[in-house]
Formats: sequence, structure tokens, C-alpha cells
Amino acid sequence: MKPKDECGIAAVYALKGGLPDTETDLGSYIPLMLQDMQNRGELSAGITSYDPHRNYLLKTHKALGQVKEAFKINPSNEKTIEEATSGCAAIGHVRYATCGKDDVNYAQPFEREHGRLHKWFSFCFNGNIANHVELKNYLVENKLYHINLESDTEILMHYLAREIAQFEDGDVDYVQIFKRLAHSFDGAWCLSMIDAQGDLVVARDPLGFKPLSYAITDDKVLVASESVAIWNRGVGNIQTLEPGHLLRVTKDGVKVEKFAESTRKAHCFFEWIYFSNVASDIDGVNVYESRVRAGEMLAKKETLTIDDDTIVVSVPDTAKASGDAMGFELGAKVVEGLFRNRYVGRSFIKSGNSRNKVVQQKFTPLPSVLKGKKVILVEDSLVRGTTLKHIIKDMKERGQVAEVHLRIACPPILSPCFYGIDMSTLKELFARQYTDVDATESDLPEEVRTKMANDLGADSLTYLSHTDMAEVIDLPYEDLCIACVNSDYPTAQGKKLIVKARENALKGVEGRSY
Repeated sequence: MKPKDECGIAAVYALKGGLPDTETDLGSYIPLMLQDMQNRGELSAGITSYDPHRNYLLKTHKALGQVKEAFKINPSNEKTIEEATSGCAAIGHVRYATCGKDDVNYAQPFEREHGRLHKWFSFCFNGNIANHVELKNYLVENKLYHINLESDTEILMHYLAREIAQFEDGDVDYVQIFKRLAHSFDGAWCLSMIDAQGDLVVARDPLGFKPLSYAITDDKVLVASESVAIWNRGVGNIQTLEPGHLLRVTKDGVKVEKFAESTRKAHCFFEWIYFSNVASDIDGVNVYESRVRAGEMLAKKETLTIDDDTIVVSVPDTAKASGDAMGFELGAKVVEGLFRNRYVGRSFIKSGNSRNKVVQQKFTPLPSVLKGKKVILVEDSLVRGTTLKHIIKDMKERGQVAEVHLRIACPPILSPCFYGIDMSTLKELFARQYTDVDATESDLPEEVRTKMANDLGADSLTYLSHTDMAEVIDLPYEDLCIACVNSDYPTAQGKKLIVKARENALKGVEGRSY
């Protein structure tokens, strides 16, 4: 069963002569950009647009489902969608839930209406505020707030509103706001917001957990969690918004400014391994090329004898680049013996109740290709094991393979993520049941890996080490967040929550630690 990641954000603003162009409609870009990032969340999609020529300066539309469903026009929502996708500027969001329910009230953007233009804003974000419970308690206990939702997004909205309220003249200093928020928020966040004055702001947390790209052309600004959403709009010269920086579009033009020092970087390594679109560049590193390097490294670790009956099969789709590269390096035949139902979404980013059903209908083995073969099965990750158990069982029973040798293009996940990936408890992690609660990947001896393979139904198991990730991703090891593997959490709250998670596991306490 795959993990769910984060979300995706997008923003667009029309320009003319380097200044906002309020006469050009670019709101329709957002659904297209969100569709290019559907891999980042299938639970809901939404948009807020800005148009100074209409009474409702900001207009928001959001709905449950994939982008094509959320923006499907019918008689009941035709006017809403038309208005929401019209305007010179807009922000958008695709969601999966790490925090909060499968409910349209949790869909983003969150719009906060107000009579004062600078206090009327809408925003969306990607990530997870690890200390949102403490932030919530402060508001409730000290500031007489009532919190409606079980969501860090609502907490973030209130903190934004409190900061903006300090600028009574409407001249909001977002550099100072995000400098202060960076001290309050522990966790991962890439944020996009727009207010009723027409000011657009996008910001990235000082550690740079989640990716954020932008491009500035003569006639527009485009921002997205993944570069592919900008590239597919026919725009080049795409840049990375560095950690601790914000991009702002105002009546004075476009500025990129630093709001906080980046004491270190903590880029989530899972972006390259699984989550991001294979065509994206994340922090200057192409996703496809990193997956190719993972496959090449797996080939170097291979001990099987490669013969005429050996074939390499990848689990579609994110493992394909690694599988192809591994097969090429080994000189083994690479085949598509496992087919994915492309009308079924990613099982990792489904809510818990629907994961098993998705897995059962998602993959089909092809016996005419697989029968009697020694299969090297390449997968991108080993998290909960649900998907792999089903696939291996199906390949042996329906595909009639002789052997399945499982190869994983990253280390097994042993610890929860508190920064925006839905693997939040120790109990749910497959590899964790074979170790002590505080063990790391280096503590898994050969006999344990053999037992893991047996329990998955495989004939053998090999995976990359956490020390391989720097070479795979082509970034310094210290610039990556691999806390879900090595338990080295880059923030104070993360270190606190893993202690709590271990205590809960030892006591048999169910549920997440935040």
C-alpha cells in the first residue's frame, strides 16, 4: 500500500510591462496546471481567482474528486466555475489528506472574507505543520478562538489573518509576516495566497521540504509545486523558489525576496523516489534521471544469475524508469508483465478505507509473458506492503511465474513522517514489525530481510540504503530529509513526535502522535 503525499499548489498572474495586467484572463490556466499535478492528490481540487471588474473580487470553487470531476460543469455549478476560473490572477490546489477528513469543507483554497481588502484573502498550502496542535491550543486557550475543523490549514489561516491585521493601512509587509510565521511554524509548508487588493504571495518554508517552481515571462507569472505544470504551458526558464523565500506580485510588479535564513535544507527524498511527476525538475534535479540512477544502483547490488528465463518487470508507473535502467545494466530482458488500470488512482494517496479495494483492481499480470519466468520485480518503495503482497501473490497464482525477486529503489520506511506524507504511525509500516521501535535501516540483518521477503511472498528482497540516496538524487546527503528511514528529524517538533510515536507503539496506543 502506497503512502499519500502532501498536495499541490499553483498560481498565475497576468502581466504587462512587468506590472499586473487586470484586463487579461488567465484563470483558466489553473485547472490545467492542477491536472498536471494530479499525482499529488486526488481527494479534492479548488481554485480562487481575482478579478477587479466584478463585485466578488475573489471567487472560490472547490469540490471533492479529481480535477476533471471538480471542474466538471453542470447546471448547478456552471456559473460558479465560470466565475472562479475567470480573472487576471488565480491560485489552485489539489489535495490528499494527511490532516483532516475526506470532506469538501477541508478542500482548499480556504477563503476568508472581510470588508477590508487586504484582510480578505484566500490561500492554499502543501505540507504539514507538525506543531499545529500546540498552535491550535494557544489560540483556543489564550485568544478565545473556536476551531471548526481538524486541520492545520484552518490554524494556518488564523495565524495569517492575525499577522495581516497588524497592517491597518493595507500596506502589508509579507516579508515580516513570514519571518515571524517561520519562527512559529514547525514543519513543511509551501503556500500560495491572494488578497482582494490583488496582491499575490507564494512562500516556501526555510528548510525547503516541499518543492516549488516559478517562471516569469513578459506576460505572466506561473508558480507550481512541480515544474511540469509550468513547462506544459509552453513556458521555459523555470526557476526554483529557494527555501526561506517568497515571490510577490503587487501593483509595483514582481519581487522575489528572502524572509528567513535557511540554516539547512531538508528536501523530502520521496519527491524523487515516488511522488513527483517523472518529467519534473525538483530543486534542480530531474526526477526521471534520479530514478534511472536508482535502477543502476540496484543492478550493482544484484547477485542473481541472469539467464534466458530472467525478466525484469516494473510495478507501474513510478518504478518504470528504475526497472528499465536496472534491466539495461544487467543485460536482462525488460518486459511489461504487469498492467495498471489507469482509471484507478494512486493507492498511496487514497484515504485508508479505500486503499485495499484500489489495490485489488489496479494491477493485472499477463501470464503469456510471465509464465515460468524468474522475475526481478522492481518497485519504488516499501511502506505498508499491502500493494506488493497482492501483486506478488497475483503474479505467482495468475501470472504463473516461477520466482519473484523483489528489488526496491529506496530504503524500507521505518519511521513516521510528520511533514506531509501519510505514514504517521509506526504500526502501519511493514518493515517496522521486524525491528525495535528505535531501530534504523542499518539494523536490518540478512535473516530479517529474508523473513520480510517470505512474508511478502517474494523469493528474495534487496533494496537501496539510505546512504545511497545522495548519489541517486544527486544532492548532498545533509540537504535531504530521510527521517522516515534514519529517524534523523530536521526540526524540534519532529524529534519530539518520534519519541511520542515510539512511546505509543510500546504501549499499544493506536493513532498518530500529532
